[in-house]
Amino acid sequence: MRTGIGYDIHPLVAGRPLVLGGVTIPFEKGLDGWSDADVLTHAVMDALLGAAALGDIGRHFPPGEEDLRNISSLVLLQGVRDLLKGKSYKVSNIDVTVIAERPRLADHIYAMRANLAAALGVDIDLVSVKASTNNGIGELAAGEGIAAMAVAGIEAAS
Repeated sequence: MRTGIGYDIHPLVAGRPLVLGGVTIPFEKGLDGWSDADVLTHAVMDALLGAAALGDIGRHFPPGEEDLRNISSLVLLQGVRDLLKGKSYKVSNIDVTVIAERPRLADHIYAMRANLAAALGVDIDLVSVKASTNNGIGELAAGEGIAAMAVAGIEAAS
């Protein structure tokens, strides 16, 4: 059993869709980034890559690569799944927390879990998604961005 942690944060800006866990969420702002800027999925990717000692997402999917502009992070997550499979690892579990004051995410959690599970080719029961706020403290509480933290477990595929 191996464990990795992941973290990502992006600023909120006007004129972009808000995508978290592959779900487009109605909101007046979206996350700024090269891909779809899905912080939830990026944190999961980094946790999985870290568990396998394969570096971070910037190493495998560098910003500035034109073919990655606005790409769905779920497609990138499938790439991470393939990297793990190539090293004979399988996902044991994912636990991720999104930190945002707004919008409320509770109604979207199941769809996020389902998207992550499908991209990884695992049962939805292995994927946990939670949402929290920053309790009125700092830039996240001021609505300037959204962050996510993830823990992932992997094990040798049998």
